[in-house]
Formats: sequence, structure tokens, C-alpha cells
Amino acid sequence: METYSGEVMMEFDFIIVGAGSAGCIVADRLSESGRYSVLLIEAGGRDVSPWIKLPVGFGKTYYNPKYNYMYYSEAEKEMAGRKLYAPRGKVQGGSGSINAMIYVRGQASDFDDWANAGNQGWSYQDVLPYFKKLEQHPLGETPYHSDQGKIGILPMKDGAHPICQDYLAAAKELGYPLNDDFNGAEFEGAGVYETNIKNGQRSSSNIAYLKPALKRANLTLWRVSQVEKIVLNEKTALNEKAALDEANRATGVLVRHEGKLVEVKAHKEVILCAGAVDSPKLLQLSGIGDKDELEAKQVTPLHHLPGVGKNLQDHLCVSYYYRAKVKTLNDVFLSYASQIKAGLEYVINRTGPLSMSVNQAGGFFKGNEQETEPNIQLYFNPMSYQIPVDPNASLEPEPYSGFLLAFNACRPTSTGTIVLASNDPLDAALIKPNYLSTQKDKDEVIQGSRLIRKMMQAKALQKITEEEVIPTLSQVNDDESMLQYFREKGGSIYHLCGSCKMGPNPADAVVDDRLRVHGISALRVIDASIFPNITSGNINAPVMMVAEKGAHLILSEL
Repeated sequence: METYSGEVMMEFDFIIVGAGSAGCIVADRLSESGRYSVLLIEAGGRDVSPWIKLPVGFGKTYYNPKYNYMYYSEAEKEMAGRKLYAPRGKVQGGSGSINAMIYVRGQASDFDDWANAGNQGWSYQDVLPYFKKLEQHPLGETPYHSDQGKIGILPMKDGAHPICQDYLAAAKELGYPLNDDFNGAEFEGAGVYETNIKNGQRSSSNIAYLKPALKRANLTLWRVSQVEKIVLNEKTALNEKAALDEANRATGVLVRHEGKLVEVKAHKEVILCAGAVDSPKLLQLSGIGDKDELEAKQVTPLHHLPGVGKNLQDHLCVSYYYRAKVKTLNDVFLSYASQIKAGLEYVINRTGPLSMSVNQAGGFFKGNEQETEPNIQLYFNPMSYQIPVDPNASLEPEPYSGFLLAFNACRPTSTGTIVLASNDPLDAALIKPNYLSTQKDKDEVIQGSRLIRKMMQAKALQKITEEEVIPTLSQVNDDESMLQYFREKGGSIYHLCGSCKMGPNPADAVVDDRLRVHGISALRVIDASIFPNITSGNINAPVMMVAEKGAHLILSEL
């Protein structure tokens, strides 16, 4: 591996690694006053594709290596030995530039559990102001929302496909509550999701926070620049024989920028916002992690912190596919005439199918009467599409009028790891989620499967359904076959988190409740990796909340 030449290229007050959902917000907030110089480093390039802006366009970046790392897990024993796809954004805006934009905070108990694990200031009531700070919500100022934030929030209920009303009628028919606002006073029930969309375009932290902030002279963005190592103390930055725990301060980073490996110094802090896969990877490459694991990859341990890369969590889902008696979004995207009509509606009014996510309705349910809180999330999509295994294939709707119902457990208990493949910074880390390794998670697969089948028996859905296409009732009709279908067809819903968890004990946690890396000063992690436990629902909103709160914590200490 090429070594650093010794010339310091630049100095900044703050260096932020990763221009994703968290990094864009942190960069904006730290540069806002004009008092501090900030360098934001992104491995990906510009977000120039029109598919990034267009809400329905996430399918076009799903297998695009220009904008997507296209990671895969290692072979998962409990998932039929398969390697599961784990897309991650490799572009300005990170995964927030390629996700499906569902905006769900999670339930209050998710964050109360963070606080109860020893993280002061992270209960739901503590984090609610930061959620509100994000939002530019059409409801205005309420106890749960605000219209003063930067992220545009679109409740899709007025524009959702008409068959979403059949789904809601089915839920009501079966006695489930209807929920008009999953981010309000109640979490449980069936409803139509909110999305971070504004004026018919994706409203990511990149668009809402970073792009306006880049006009400031004190904020610098380096794209297509790979951080290879965090520098720990000047005296040990390049000393491969440094004693364990000798290096206790982050002073900068080594970054490959414009073809050269250079050192950039941080006068105040280095902040990792590289996500649940690459933040722990960078810590490990820098000699921060489990001593024995680092030595096994020929990395000199500088600070023994065994929790780095542990506690990896994710939501795992599976879809059931149905042929409809009525027209669905499949018909819109399969018909050239319908595509033209939708395109004109979008161009003229910024409305219609192109202006919103295809993930439209769903909700949060108790899998059985013994559950005290919602533990199963449903997605009702007025379009049916199978994820192609071949990355060269395109993501297309099924060739018939169709819809799908999918589920995942809200709070799975299986935990996995992120570990180095080698000491080469360009080698992707090994993702080992350890899916379905607990009985609870297996039980919830059965709960979710039975919930879908129950929902489909409601008269409101029966009247619009011609048949269940995949799987058929003859194929999947009992607990054993439901679990086997999940093992063979289930996959990640791309909510990786927890791999640098927040907690008071350095024996298992990586950062404290101010997001400072245990035992290393001037180094923080602010992204999904700090989650002590996964939240119920899509995690992009909680990640942005963590960024708002993390930036506030930094500024409060200056």
C-alpha cells in the first residue's frame, strides 16, 4: 500500500467523512455561523442524474455502480445460504440520494430504550425537538410537527393510488385502527406514509441542507475522495510500531484526493458520517477496534475498542405478489401512452405517479395479542415488481395489473458484524448481519406472514384481487412453509445500523451519549451506526435527527 509522503496539504477546524444523510446536515450546521472552516469528504461523485431528483427514479439507481456501492452480505446461514444485497449510496447525498424516501421517525419506545441503555438525552421527548427541527411540514407548528425546518414533508394520502383506499378499508374491516400520521401522537395502525418530497422532487439532506451551504466560503466539499485512515496524534500518524492506546487524539485524516494521498489536519474534530458499513471500517483501518481482529488483518492496533463493527442490525422483509382486477401502477409504467400522460402531469404540475414513492401505504401492527407494542411493519405497494438477482437487469413492474404486500419486523433482535476484508482501504468490508439468529425473529416471520394472509382475506381486498401469484396458497400455507419462503425470498430492506453503538461502557459501545468515540478525543461518529437498537420503521428520518442533535452537541462544546 502506498505510504503518505509527509506533506500536509490543508488544515480545517472540522473534517467530516461522508456526505450522506447525516454528513450533509452536520456540514451545514457546523459551517452556519461562518466561524469554523469545514471540510466535507465524499467518496462518490456529483448527484447529476435526473433519476436522483425524480421520486419514482430510485429504481434506476438500484443497480447503478456510478451511484451505488452495491454491497452484498456474506452468505447467511439462516437465509438459505444466500448473499443478500445491501445497496449504499456512493454519491453526494449518500443513501439519501437513492432511497425510497419514506419518512418514519419510529415509535417513542425506540428512543426511550436508547436512554434506558445509559444514553442521557436520547429519550423520545429529548429527540422530538430535533425531529421537528428537520421538518417543513404542511401541518405547521403542532406538538409533533414544524414548518420551520428544511426537509420538505409530503403526506402522500391525497395523491396515493386509489387501491390504497381498498387496503385501508380492509384494515378497518378487520378491526385495525387507521392512522393519519405515523409521526404524530400514535404509531399503531394502517395508513399512507409520509415522504421527504417537496415540489415533486426528492427532499434529501443533500438538497435541503448541503447545496445551499456550499455557497459559504468556509465550507469545502471534496468529491471522489477516499479517506483511508484517521490520523491519531502527530507522533503516531505514520508510526506502524505505535504502542496500543498511545494514540488518544484524532488530528486529521489521510485521504486520496485528486490522485494523491495527502494528510489533512483537523484543529477541532474529525467526524465520521460514513454510515453503518464504512464508519466502523474506517475506525478499524485506523487501528481502532478489537485488538485481535485488527492484528488478524495486519492492522496495527492503536486503541482497543471491541465494540467497533459489532451490534449490526437491519430490517429483513419479504413480499407477497397479487394480480389485481383493477388497474395499478403497473399499468402506468408498462404502457407507453400512460407514461406520456404521467410525464406531462409531472412536468406541468409536479404531481402524479412520478412525483411520489411507489411505497405508498402500510402501517404498524401487533403480530399477536400478546404483543404490547406494534412489532410488524407492512408495506402496501400499488405496484408489483420483483428485485432482479442479476445486477445487469432493470427493476421493472410485473407484466400484469398487480400490487404487493410486504412486511418486516420492527425491532429484530439478531445482531451481526462489520469486519475488515483486508487492510486495503479499497476492499469492501465484510457484512455479516447474522439474520434470523434468534427465536423471536423467526417467530415474527410467522406473525408477519399470517398478518398478510389475514389482511388479504378482507372483503375490501378480495374484491380487487384476482389471485395470489407469488407464493401461491398451495406452496405456502403453514408456519414451516412461511419460514422457508422467507429464507429463500426475503431480503434486506436496507436499514443497516448499530455497528458503532452508543453506550456508556467501552467494553461493548463505541461512542458515548455525546457521540464521542470512547478513549479517543476529537473524534465522533454521527450516523446510523450509533443506534443502540434499530428503530421501528425506515431509518432515514432518525439518521437525520441524530445529525441535527450531533451537530448541536458539538457546537454546545465550543
